[in-house]
Amino acid sequence: MSTYQQISMIGGQAIDANSTEQSHSLGLCVKAVDVASTDYGVGEFIYAKGLAATVVGSVVRYSEDDYVTKLAVANDAGSIAVAMSACVASEFGWYQIKGKGVALVKTGFADNAACYLTSTAGSVDDAVVAGDRVHRMIGGSAIGTPAAGQAEVEINYPSTDNIAD
Repeated sequence: MSTYQQISMIGGQAIDANSTEQSHSLGLCVKAVDVASTDYGVGEFIYAKGLAATVVGSVVRYSEDDYVTKLAVANDAGSIAVAMSACVASEFGWYQIKGKGVALVKTGFADNAACYLTSTAGSVDDAVVAGDRVHRMIGGSAIGTPAAGQAEVEINYPSTDNIAD
């Protein structure tokens, strides 16, 4: 798994940590570099409030109104991010919004594939579904890398709009 070290801010809550105490302003964005052997490079992360059932790699939709997340599901519209920890209800944590990372994906997900929301909350797939495309998010590996049910993804401030492509 990747290990990101903050480069735009010193101290504070680690990128892969969740906490019941709010350590930063909600909506704060920081840059961090992966210092693990995965070497995903530099990414950007947003600080938000978690929800039940979040695991590392969950694809979430967050509200820029209050920075509360929800597991992304088909027909959602809004800003998308990937959970860096198992940040559940009443906890705070970081969510990746730019760079190479790891997301939960469905069976058969292929490298370089476009990403679409599914009826399985928190996961994406490469099966085309009108209105569920996650713009500015593509597969960076096939399913199984780095682990079962996951794939590397390349993201650049992803969002979805529930409008047929």
